[in-house]
Amino acid sequence: MKIIQGLKNVPKSTIIQDIMVKDVAYATLPGSRDEVLNILKDKKISGVPILKGGKVTGVVSRTDLLKNPEEEQIAMLMTRDPVTVSPDANIVDAAKLLLENNIRRLPVVTDGNLAGMVTIADIIASIADLDITEQIGPYLDDGVVAVWSETPLPLVARIMELSHKKAVPILDSDLELVGIISELDVINASIIEDSVEMSDMSAGSDDDEWTWESMRDTMSIYYSVSRIKVPDIVVKDIMIKEPITASYISEVSDCALKMKRARIDQMPVVNANQKLLGILKDRDLLKVLVKH
Repeated sequence: MKIIQGLKNVPKSTIIQDIMVKDVAYATLPGSRDEVLNILKDKKISGVPILKGGKVTGVVSRTDLLKNPEEEQIAMLMTRDPVTVSPDANIVDAAKLLLENNIRRLPVVTDGNLAGMVTIADIIASIADLDITEQIGPYLDDGVVAVWSETPLPLVARIMELSHKKAVPILDSDLELVGIISELDVINASIIEDSVEMSDMSAGSDDDEWTWESMRDTMSIYYSVSRIKVPDIVVKDIMIKEPITASYISEVSDCALKMKRARIDQMPVVNANQKLLGILKDRDLLKVLVKH
C-alpha cells in the first residue's frame, strides 16, 4: 500500500541532521529569566537549550516560565540533563523520544556539544511530504479543554497550566468556535512586573516563655520581587480569530501541511456546523510514525 510504503521508506532514510535547525538560539549559565523571555518572544519559539562551558546542560520552555513567574535564575527554571539525540538518528527514533518523554524539542548533540535542535514542528514538516492519506480520527486526544471568550486571561493561563494544555479553543455564548489561544500568545501578552514587598520579622526569642507576642520588637524587611504578569484582560482580546480547523476525516499529511504553513501546533476539529469536537495536536501526528 502507498501509505505503508511511504512510512517504511521515507522516515527511516531521513536522519536528524537533514531536518534539524543548525543555527540555534540558546542561553548560558549563569543567566536570567529575562534573557530567555526575550529570546522566546523575538524568535517566536517555545524553548531554548541552556549551555555551560559549551555543553548542553538544560532546557527552558515557555511552560517553565509560566509555572514559576517569580523565579529569575535560569539554573532554577531549567530542566536539567535534557533528553538529547544524535545527528545520525532517524526521525522515527526522534518521534519516539518526543512521545515517550512528553517533550517538544530535542537538542542535537555531538560529544555533549550543541550541534542543532530538532522539534516536533521539524518532524511535522517531514510528515507533510509523505502523502499519508490515513484519517486523523484515530489519533486525536480524548480530552479537550475549551474556555469562554469572556474569560479573564490570567484565569485562562491558570486553566492551561492545571490541565497541561499548550493551547485551548475559545467558544462564544452559542458554543461556537471563535478562536484559539496558545502559550505563545500568553507569553507575548505578558510583562515583567517589578514590585517591593514587606515582611515583618520578630526580634523576640521563642525561648523566652515570658515574652508576649504583643510586646516583641519587630522589624520590617523590604525586598524586591520581579514576576511575569499576565495582563488582566479577557481572552478574546488576544486570541487567534478564525483558526485553521480540521475534521475527523481530514488526512494526516494534509493536516501536517496546514500546521507547517501556518506555523501552528494545534488545530480544532469541528463538524460541518463548526461545532467543536476535539483538538488535533502536532504530537498526535507523531503517533503515525511510531505506529508503523
